[in-house]
Amino acid sequence: MTIKITKKIAGYEVVKPEEEQAARKVAKEEKKARSKAKVVRMTEKVMRPEGMDALEGSTYKIRTPLDDHAMYVTINDIILNPGTEHEQRRPFEIFINSKNMDHFQWIVALTRLMSAVFRKGGDVTFMPEELQAVFDPKGGYFKPGGKFMPSIVAEIGAVIEHHLQKIGLMEKEALSEQQQLILDQKRAEVDAQEKTTADSAEEDAEYPASATLCNKCHTKAVIVMDNCATCLSCGYSKCS
Repeated sequence: MTIKITKKIAGYEVVKPEEEQAARKVAKEEKKARSKAKVVRMTEKVMRPEGMDALEGSTYKIRTPLDDHAMYVTINDIILNPGTEHEQRRPFEIFINSKNMDHFQWIVALTRLMSAVFRKGGDVTFMPEELQAVFDPKGGYFKPGGKFMPSIVAEIGAVIEHHLQKIGLMEKEALSEQQQLILDQKRAEVDAQEKTTADSAEEDAEYPASATLCNKCHTKAVIVMDNCATCLSCGYSKCS
């Protein structure tokens, strides 16, 4: 290959044969070392680590006003390439348990499918978004703090999203300083307005502020009485 020289030659140096040979040897050794390095990725062939009867994981509790019994979601993780720069923690299996057997069939099916997706490998961050897009035709419910959940499946998706953020597979969406400042200002304005009408608002309030949505009359009037969700509007109760 011809190279055009556009600048004045200030000096030159001839590469000695032994130096060229040594450089080729180093490059060959580096290439050989790279070829020996085996990076384990999550695939359907990845099995439980040998000699380990237990995997690290987390258990999350889901309690909804739609049921008297809580659901427990356990996600176990596997650590790929431990002790190397490629070390990564990924979900390996999921279990959902509850005393309520009404949803037993679809819960078993859902856990088996999700565990299969986890073991398949690749990008699993799509799963929380898909699950949180499932809406219950009977209506959703409000979690403590005012967050609306369209279905139990959606809350399972929220749990998986939290776990993936916890192990570093997903980044938690954070507000910028400017957005947070605007929200703080709006919240301060609302708090000031509510403070001026607090007494009258408490007198006019028909149901407690902590009440949740009733699936029968669709009124935010469900409270927990004697460990049972009861609607103060229509009287609907899971215990009756």
